Amino acid sequence: MVTEERSTDKKERDHFFARPVGCDRERLRATFDEVAGLYDAARPRYPLALYDDLVELTGIGPKDRLLEVGCATGIATRPLLERGYELVCLEPGLRLAAAARRNLRSHPADVRCTHFETFTGPPDRFGLVFAATAWHSIDPDVRYRHGHALLARGGHLAFWNALHAFPADVDPFFEKIGAVYEEIGWPRAGDWPPPTPDQIADDAGEITASGLFSDIQTRRYVWDISYTAEQYIALLATFSSHIALPPAHREHLYDWIRAEIASRPSHQLRRHWYAILHIARRRDVATDDSKG
Repeated sequence: MVTEERSTDKKERDHFFARPVGCDRERLRATFDEVAGLYDAARPRYPLALYDDLVELTGIGPKDRLLEVGCATGIATRPLLERGYELVCLEPGLRLAAAARRNLRSHPADVRCTHFETFTGPPDRFGLVFAATAWHSIDPDVRYRHGHALLARGGHLAFWNALHAFPADVDPFFEKIGAVYEEIGWPRAGDWPPPTPDQIADDAGEITASGLFSDIQTRRYVWDISYTAEQYIALLATFSSHIALPPAHREHLYDWIRAEIASRPSHQLRRHWYAILHIARRRDVATDDSKG
């Protein structure tokens, strides 16, 4: 399912639970590398329509160089490589970068184990800088400024996340599991039910506030995936917030999930996902262009 762009006046929560106490951006960011072996199999793929829109709205051509921020194992990379583009892919995690090189070895992808914040790029810069589920792990004071610096004139910035969606027909599993999260000290972030996907605010205002981009466009996508208990636990095991849980709390949660799904005739749950694709064109800022 694909929905057209829509903004809300108020920034709604786009997650079900508050983060555990003590979780910070840098520590959680580093935990992804610990589960590189699980990541590629467990994480969802993005809708193909998202890539179609990305190509159409940015107008990127076969001669444009693309830069991916935080490629992980290459999940978002492959569909663009298969469309004939050449990519430079940045991944700071040693294990994740190694997995990306293996997964993408038959394609024109240059995977570099480095941080976006310190990457300088080629002299002619990039036609597209994009990030899939990695953009918000970067310091907000840095990401727009550095993305702008790496883009060629007229180039585009694009980013999106894959986040938990709660449409009207959400699986009742997610209402029941709230009590288990509360038992381990991880309360719900707000009232139940959470906002539906079309009520989640986009980040167009944040892009505008940077003063570095124009022609901002957004698109929304909602899809669902069915999971067995072990598949869902494998997914949770790739989330930095769950990795950071105390082992006893994590096992209590996973034991409940196994028992709950085993009690269902289908032995599965259905989780909805949503993504908001953000695209913005680089503004020609005189102070930036004067640096060459």
